[in-house]
Amino acid sequence: MRVRTGLTTTAAVLAVGLLTACGGGGDDAGSTADESPTTDATTEGGEPTSEAPTTGAEGEAGGETIETTTTDLGTFLIDGEGMTLYLFTKDSPGKSVCEADCLAAWPPVVGEAQAGEGVDASMLGTITRSDGSTQASYNDWPLYYYTPDQAPGDVTGQGVNDVWWVISPEGEAIMGAASPTSMSLY
Repeated sequence: MRVRTGLTTTAAVLAVGLLTACGGGGDDAGSTADESPTTDATTEGGEPTSEAPTTGAEGEAGGETIETTTTDLGTFLIDGEGMTLYLFTKDSPGKSVCEADCLAAWPPVVGEAQAGEGVDASMLGTITRSDGSTQASYNDWPLYYYTPDQAPGDVTGQGVNDVWWVISPEGEAIMGAASPTSMSLY
């Protein structure tokens, strides 16, 4: 389930700072301004918008269908609406360390997920987050969305801070760079 929310300029500035907090590790010399979330989508009033998945207490029902897609990155997991799913290499299997401010940029896939095309149902599971909510997992890796991904097929979170990656049907991180033609250009 997805909800549409407005992203104010202040929130956008905060999100840029949060990206560093969500994997920059303090000494991340590879972090660049190109990793900051921006969008050209606007509301009727001209405010930037961001379409973010429902998370936490807002939508514990979850129930996403997890499927696969194939691009120049290889075959990786998406939700039933075609939105890219990511894993965080600072997590450990069965445990998420993306908390507080990190979740503003990387919302979890909430609730139990269903296996769709190309997905091994035996690898789907859940973890219990520190706040007691349930997050979908694959091969014990907690699954996340990336807020700047605005449309199906966007992979703007691929490789952010060298810790966020798309996840293969085998349950492993795919650590390749997305080509400019497969990324959302906004």
